[in-house]
Amino acid sequence: MSRASNLLFAIICYAVFFATFLYLVAFVGNLPVPRTVDAPASSLPPVTAAVIDVALIALFGLQHSIMARPAFKRAWTRIVPPAAERSVYVLFASIALLVMFWFWQPIGKMVWQVGPDDRWLSSILWLLFWAGFGIVLVTTFLINHFELFGLEQAWLNLRGKEAAAPELRQPLFYRWVAHPLYAGFFLAFWATPHMTVGHLLLALGLSVYMLVAIRYEEHDLTNMFGDEYRRYRSGVGMLVPRFRRRSA
Repeated sequence: MSRASNLLFAIICYAVFFATFLYLVAFVGNLPVPRTVDAPASSLPPVTAAVIDVALIALFGLQHSIMARPAFKRAWTRIVPPAAERSVYVLFASIALLVMFWFWQPIGKMVWQVGPDDRWLSSILWLLFWAGFGIVLVTTFLINHFELFGLEQAWLNLRGKEAAAPELRQPLFYRWVAHPLYAGFFLAFWATPHMTVGHLLLALGLSVYMLVAIRYEEHDLTNMFGDEYRRYRSGVGMLVPRFRRRSA
């Protein structure tokens, strides 16, 4: 793969990701798209629908976790160019999400529903929903949005330059919480005025995946930064902010 074609591939993968992310917002929020988490209930028995949905969540979780592991990356870059490795990961993650959207089996039984007399509560939940996805988007830029989704690697490769060594930084949210990206997703998945069994299954499944992913991610960061990361991690919350008193 030439350097120019590698950059073009990275741009295409990024475009696929961005469209998939926007669809994820609509899918979870039941916005006007062809299929959402609470689309008309499946004709399948609820147990069968739940088994399919859990399998779809597991497929996404396995893809996301396995391809993110350093050992897998070392083996994978013997097949794909190192400059394209992140873009391939982003593409596969997008495909896993698209498969989940397409084959999701809604289960419409209501778990909770905010009534018309509690519009203030409904408004708060919608605010938390949008805040969650907003935190996710802002956090990607705090940790280098273009590197996270493979564009920077392809651009540096085109210019014949090497990426800078990773450094442990604490911009904005990271001053108080170690995993703001996951915290944002927790808000977005759980904050809804209309929680169906299908939505609850999605929120539970992805929450379990994120808690597992955090453990692996912290293990990798400890291996990379050592005591520097341990000191940082001891002073901030995992998902809930821990506000530290600054020294004079």
